[in-house]
Amino acid sequence: MAPHQTAYQEQIKSLSDRIVTAQKPIRILDAIGWDDQIKQDFISSGCKQLPQVDAAYYEARRPLGFDPVEKKREFHEIERDLTRKLGQLNPLSRIMRRICREYQMVVRMLESRGKPEFAYLSQELYGSATDVFHAGDPTLADLGNMMERILSNLVKLNFLQDEQKTLTAAEAVEILNQRINAAFPDAGLRVIVSDGIAADAAAGTDYIKLRGDARFNMRDIRVLEVHEGWVHLGTTLNGTLQPYCTFLGKGPPSATITQEGLATLMEILTMSSTPTRLQRLINRVRAVTLAEEGADFIELFNFFREQGRDLDESYTLTWRVYRGSTPTGLPFTKDLTYIKGFVLSYNFIRLAVNQGKPQRLPLLFCGKTVIDDMKVIADLVDEGVIMPPKYLPPQFSDLMGLTAWFSFSRFMASLNFNQLESDYANIL
Repeated sequence: MAPHQTAYQEQIKSLSDRIVTAQKPIRILDAIGWDDQIKQDFISSGCKQLPQVDAAYYEARRPLGFDPVEKKREFHEIERDLTRKLGQLNPLSRIMRRICREYQMVVRMLESRGKPEFAYLSQELYGSATDVFHAGDPTLADLGNMMERILSNLVKLNFLQDEQKTLTAAEAVEILNQRINAAFPDAGLRVIVSDGIAADAAAGTDYIKLRGDARFNMRDIRVLEVHEGWVHLGTTLNGTLQPYCTFLGKGPPSATITQEGLATLMEILTMSSTPTRLQRLINRVRAVTLAEEGADFIELFNFFREQGRDLDESYTLTWRVYRGSTPTGLPFTKDLTYIKGFVLSYNFIRLAVNQGKPQRLPLLFCGKTVIDDMKVIADLVDEGVIMPPKYLPPQFSDLMGLTAWFSFSRFMASLNFNQLESDYANIL
């Protein structure tokens, strides 16, 4: 390797490491969470009094753990050094500068907790239910409604009901540990029980946490293996193994869209998902949609109760979109990333296969990638600046089945579905 190349790569690593260090104290979900007492007080009121959450609540109960002014200045300085040292037109410099600006926006969003600006910045980072992919396309809310209509019929069928959740968290941990260790040998990953999370499960840097009082079935474990393990932990591991672009081990909101979309897609490609599971994801889109349309916390909670959701699920679906905001404010829109990211990931794979470039598909797993950056990432892999992923799901390590499936997917998508419904009307 030529000396100037070595110096260039070392410079990339130095700047990348600064991004990793700067973002370390930023914990979005921790900063916008609500205490358990908020839920208890809401239930004690008969679910009729709005939760007492405002800007002062976040300031008192959810300290950021860093100085927002100093943190924004830090990212600004990194951005300026990227221009000075790598150049304004350098493709990698553009990606890293965009990440710096994104983190500055995250800090501004967290500064605005409990205020209208919080939701506006959330829409900038994660999107809005009224977004479209192209002019004339259905909105994310429209896509959610279409899926909801399909799933509402399927979840009523007895033979498509989810199995009983009979496994304790401890039992699920034991099974999932075996599967994760088999998928990532010698990677030092672990599955643990935790009482400090709101969801049934969550992935960290080198672990998956399961909530202590949650119950699981074997299909749940498979979904966790694929979603949290293969995608979230796998891309984290691949990102931390990068010798120069260490920022790929950490994901800003734009990478969250790709991450959650890819994880959802993997659930479907592995036949692990269920109509009930997909309906749960679609319900999150519906929740964001209704909140953006003006529903307050109680109205949204009652909507889900009227749909037959139990109290805990209705509260969780509602809380997820008002965290960081107020019970009468606009929503935190992160829950759109599952469907938004799914569409982007699916279309990227379909187009890569159609254009004869399936070798680019594994590069989605190089770290916390963004779909928009994939061409640059492919070039950087060729240059040796980014390393190909070490850990890959089976479908992406052997592309035979994936390319065959998506070849037919492209063909089938060209057929007129309304005509098919008419042709098969006397058969189904």
